[in-house]
Amino acid sequence: MTTPFPFTAVVGQDDLRLALLLNAVSPAVGGVLVRGEKGTAKSTAVRALSALLPEVAVVPGCRFSCDPAAPDPSCPDGPHERGAGAARPARMVELPVGASEDRLVGALDIERALAEGVKAFEPGLLADAHRGILYVDEVNLLHDHLVDLLLDAAAMGASYVEREGVSVRHAARFLLVGTMNPEEGELRPQLLDRFGLTVEVAASREPDQRVEVVRRRLAYDDDPAGFAARWAEEEAAVRQRIVAARELLPQVRLGDGALRQIAATCAAFEVDGMRADIVMARTATALAAWAGRTDVLAEDVRQAALLALPHRRRRNPFDAPGLDEDKLDETLEQFSGESEGDDDPDPDGPGGGGGRPQPDSGPQGGGDAAARPETGEGGEPQASGAREQSAVRAAEPFRTKVLSVPGIGEGAAGRRSRARTEHGRTTGARRPRGALTKLHLAATVQAAAPHQRARGRSGPGLVVRRDDLRQATREGREGNLVLFVVDASGSMAARQRMSAVKGAVLSLLLDAYQRRDKVGLVTFRGSGADVALPPTSSVEAAAARLESLPTGGRTPLAAGLLKAHEVLRVERLRDPARRALVVVVTDGRATGGPEPVALAGRAARLFAAEQLASVVVDCESGPVRLGLAGQLAGELGGTAVTLDELRADSIAGLVKDVQRRAA
Repeated sequence: MTTPFPFTAVVGQDDLRLALLLNAVSPAVGGVLVRGEKGTAKSTAVRALSALLPEVAVVPGCRFSCDPAAPDPSCPDGPHERGAGAARPARMVELPVGASEDRLVGALDIERALAEGVKAFEPGLLADAHRGILYVDEVNLLHDHLVDLLLDAAAMGASYVEREGVSVRHAARFLLVGTMNPEEGELRPQLLDRFGLTVEVAASREPDQRVEVVRRRLAYDDDPAGFAARWAEEEAAVRQRIVAARELLPQVRLGDGALRQIAATCAAFEVDGMRADIVMARTATALAAWAGRTDVLAEDVRQAALLALPHRRRRNPFDAPGLDEDKLDETLEQFSGESEGDDDPDPDGPGGGGGRPQPDSGPQGGGDAAARPETGEGGEPQASGAREQSAVRAAEPFRTKVLSVPGIGEGAAGRRSRARTEHGRTTGARRPRGALTKLHLAATVQAAAPHQRARGRSGPGLVVRRDDLRQATREGREGNLVLFVVDASGSMAARQRMSAVKGAVLSLLLDAYQRRDKVGLVTFRGSGADVALPPTSSVEAAAARLESLPTGGRTPLAAGLLKAHEVLRVERLRDPARRALVVVVTDGRATGGPEPVALAGRAARLFAAEQLASVVVDCESGPVRLGLAGQLAGELGGTAVTLDELRADSIAGLVKDVQRRAA
């Protein structure tokens, strides 16, 4: 068995270690979401935590880890009698991003069902994680159907399985820990709220601390067992402190003053619902117990807010989680008169400090996010065909009509276009091509039934041959590559007009974020086109590129289309299953170079020849309209919509499929 990296040997990352330890003290806090760049010890710290958790008592032979002191009356392996049980280490179960639904919740044991003719349930990862840790690395990339199952289990503390003739319910209470790199895409708000605490981690910018990180990692890689032995004393001390804090936790008093501070803080930051208040209360209580106190202090409330509120405050999906600490301090100060025990004579002693673990590691590195530049209206030149204009802010985003790719694809799971997927509603059965992944039980039994006498069946089991097996065909939704091709030329540069255009693109980006799409951004102006953002899952990066986009110069429409065509060609080689939707945002004008209109037409017909789904957002305004965007849409083989028609609440109808083709 591989020796894990010691938890106490992790350098820095004080907030991360504190959040994990608070959940070890009080699992009711609700888990931790760790956000940060790659290479910041996220996974290392989470895996090391399991070695610090106290052992759990289980019913011998129970596959669902029932507590012998209070066994689950509906346990599939029950009923169990109360008894002493057996002790084992707490488990940390990892949920792979590509796991199947069967692997997560369990399923009918097909082998026993067919061979013995009995219904037997094979537990999944939720059963394994009961009373332990369920760890999801890259949780933001988890398929939607698995996210839904996690939401249900986390909310109810139980897993319900109703499928293939099996009806099972078993307890599934676990500490949910997820790690993610925000550059690869954000997390669904529903799952985000299920994490009790969130922590932002970044690599230290202090040379001495970075040296110590490298030194410890090299020492561990050279001799894992020896390195762990050198930290055994520190590990034992933290383990004992967790046990002591758990024993003290029921005695911690959360006074009315602290409760008022919690309620006022949640109200001030306009968090939705009451879960934030409850999580803050539990976190502040755990902080007091971790510090060896029986009273919750104002500093506990403040630390609890920093851990429990950043991912719950109302914000634009493209804004990084964070908390205005000045506003937090003002709110706490306003209600500090009603809080008991605010003044602690020894903040560094057992009763102070908010219970931070191992303060010897030094401060964390990292910088503030760059401030968004102000772009005032006064004094800036008006749009012209040749002069470059500074970037303007996007107008307020709105809910857009649904744009989808026609036909049925087979791409990654998402929420935009119809697709044949591994998960979704069952639409039929077929013979498997290659390995069988989703058995259609009824179709398999129906195929095997007529041959039982000829095959000499004599017992209760069904005699099944390979030719009898049937694969379930399912239909769901896929995510697409939404490639934006944005005209940034002088004809688009009028401030009010470009603000509206950016608002429309931002609205479409919000839609792509919600539908789990990849996005890319091509811009054209002046003498050519640029790939402002290669295809990525980080919709936030596309929004940032859009906001800083300047305008001006001629309109090389052909160059923009050809650049987009090249991006799609390369992306098809990387991800051939993901279908693309091209969104061209322009007024349809083409200028610059010899025969710009004819060249743009030829470039557009490349998309039509390859049947690439496309839509043209017509940005032409004014009383006289030339209809050039509509002509471009015709040559692309797509559909043209105006900015007004793009709105979901628009009176004008907009077809869902961006191309009208005969069935």
